[in-house]
Amino acid sequence: MRAMAIPWEQAFQVVEPQINAEGTHVYPFNPSFPIDVRFFTLGGCNSIRMNRHHYFELYCVSDGRTTVQIQDRLFPARTGDMVVIGSDLYHRTVEPPNVRSRLTLMFFEPELIRGTGGTGEEMEYLMPFLAQKPDFPHVVPAGSGLPAEVVKLMQRIHQELPATTARARLTVKTYLKMILILLVNHYSAYLGARQDLDRKRADLERIRPLFDYLENHYDTAIPVEEAARLCAMSTSHFMYFFRRTTGQSFLSYVNHFRIAKAQVLLTTTDKPLAAISQEVAFCNQSHFGMVFRKLVGVTPLAYRRQLGKGEAGHMPMLNPAAAEFAGVEGRAHNPRPRGLLSPLPANLRVR
Repeated sequence: MRAMAIPWEQAFQVVEPQINAEGTHVYPFNPSFPIDVRFFTLGGCNSIRMNRHHYFELYCVSDGRTTVQIQDRLFPARTGDMVVIGSDLYHRTVEPPNVRSRLTLMFFEPELIRGTGGTGEEMEYLMPFLAQKPDFPHVVPAGSGLPAEVVKLMQRIHQELPATTARARLTVKTYLKMILILLVNHYSAYLGARQDLDRKRADLERIRPLFDYLENHYDTAIPVEEAARLCAMSTSHFMYFFRRTTGQSFLSYVNHFRIAKAQVLLTTTDKPLAAISQEVAFCNQSHFGMVFRKLVGVTPLAYRRQLGKGEAGHMPMLNPAAAEFAGVEGRAHNPRPRGLLSPLPANLRVR
């Protein structure tokens, strides 16, 4: 199979117009599937200003060298190095004179790491982004071997995007989790030696009563005041605390959680849509359909027809190629599922 053709773009022309007056980079994600992979060139007389963003960012220096300014710290990054940037950190790249560089970047919203369970355990995947303190080592050197593995997975994600089918989205999420596990393992010594990791886990424990409640009562609407009470917090503090801990608002979390429950019901039962919308605590079927389409990208009925029991009696299975680390190949536009995901290689298991 032929190698992937890389669509290089000039970073300034893409990013600078998306930075608002507050210095926030507002990336035009697909709201139902907020992840993207881009390939940028740097250099010339134009320089992107300091900016921050609410999403998470990961990029590898494919060619050349640059300096990354994160807050008041400077990090040199050379060919093969990788840079890890969490949310709300002011940063920019500073290009040396007469040097052109190329970057492979991935942007994603933390809400993408979402399962059907309400335990909050998925936040463990995001610890390298959530636990970034002032002394965090943002640059992963090429010599570690990690950036090369991550670039391959990023390119595979790019080949699946815009991920318009459920199976493509499952594939992208699997690749993303493989990247995140690599990062968790790489930063395990740093995170394990930091009180900050314990604090993050303690923060998750503080809102675990809410996760338990949602798991057992997702058929009942829960106002933010009741959620705050379950966590023994004031409403205002709860809203701040929940976003800081999970990386998203309480309303966004609840909507994603309930829609995930609805996806299971749509593909494993014959219940009518009206009954499912009530079972996941939406006030009416119209509102349920609107939120479902916004987050999933298709209507509940289309989702059921695509993945329900009418389609060969089972859910599509992920191609075992998702577990491979071979070089990037050309996109297969309609690859057939061949079976369940193969066991993860040893370096992708959380230690």
